[in-house]
Amino acid sequence: MLQCTAYTCVPEIDTLVALTTMHGGPDNPPHALVPDHFLLCELAEHDEHTEHAAQLWTAEIPVVRDLWLLWTGTSKAETYRFAELPPCPAAFHPKSVTYGRACVLYEQHPGGHSWEVTDPLGDLLQERARQEVQWMRDADDRDSTD
Repeated sequence: MLQCTAYTCVPEIDTLVALTTMHGGPDNPPHALVPDHFLLCELAEHDEHTEHAAQLWTAEIPVVRDLWLLWTGTSKAETYRFAELPPCPAAFHPKSVTYGRACVLYEQHPGGHSWEVTDPLGDLLQERARQEVQWMRDADDRDSTD
């Protein structure tokens, strides 16, 4: 399933308050926040009645709660809230019981688990980066043989 393409601008002041008051939050909340930062919904595609969600911070262990920004609506009529949610306990073990991937979303999230969600743009950017690295290696090889 495809990743939702909704995005939102991080509400800076409210995010700083949420990070500051979060148990297990960052030592220096202003450094954890990137100015003019946009967040992409991390969930699989969903209807307009389901909240979009983006993880803001992972609390230190043993707190085991993550800070999420949840929002609905469009940029003109957007509403948002912050929630400290436990991580999804699901894990995918394709080849062995000892090796697997944990779902990086929150417990009882809508839609598929994170390993089931594909991001075509992210995949395209990773492929482009891989090609650029290969091109640079090939250039280095050409330079060393000259």
